[in-house]
Amino acid sequence: MADIGGTEKDDLRARRASSFGAHAELYAQHRPDYPEAGIRWALEASGGLVVLDLGAGTGKLTGGLLAAGAEVIAVEPDEAMRAEFVRQFPGVAALSGAAEAIPLPDGSADAVMVGQALHWFDQERAFPEIARVLREDGVFAALWNNDDDRVPWVAGLQRVVRTDSSFPPPTSDDKRPTHPLFSEFEQAEFPHTQRRTAESLTTTIGTYSHTVVIPARQRAELLSGISDYLLAEPATAHGEFDFPLRTTVIRAVRRAPLL
Repeated sequence: MADIGGTEKDDLRARRASSFGAHAELYAQHRPDYPEAGIRWALEASGGLVVLDLGAGTGKLTGGLLAAGAEVIAVEPDEAMRAEFVRQFPGVAALSGAAEAIPLPDGSADAVMVGQALHWFDQERAFPEIARVLREDGVFAALWNNDDDRVPWVAGLQRVVRTDSSFPPPTSDDKRPTHPLFSEFEQAEFPHTQRRTAESLTTTIGTYSHTVVIPARQRAELLSGISDYLLAEPATAHGEFDFPLRTTVIRAVRRAPLL
């Protein structure tokens, strides 16, 4: 991404954060889920199984939580994403709300989980809200699926997919969040894969926020270039393949009295 000023960067972040609803159905069809081992690691310190999926989107995390035996309540601010969630999980309560204003009573969740969304939150406001809805010693955890760029063709793909709306890639200097209402965050990483073809992986990347907010002509050229790259790579050119991912999970326990 070109070097831009603070206000422009904030505007871009806001546009990217609100861009998913227009592609909710494709998001549900093509975004990856989360590895069972990562979900269970996040929940293992929890004393119960009432879990808030915060910023639930179309339910990519909810599916894994249900498989782990959790009772899930979803909160999602985007109406189109929430409607797709209801289509995917009609038996799960899906509430309109946001991390900064969670529509749940105090102490009503054993765990709060966030899939691929913590970076969109106003964390100064969100952490007290998350602590408020957690029971004493409740667990907060966040998960991110990241391309495994240790694989050469994946590293090449990452260079192809960058746009002027991309944020700088995370570095080893990026710090885990901290907040006095929570214990120090622990972190673990889990291998994961998504079964894709060149066509379906191109569609998946087309749901990434930095590819959604760019002008239509630039988006068409970008997706065409991604398809060309994948069709030229021996590992991805023919039929289905496993797209290698690394899932990062962080967790912390609510430890302090509510302010």
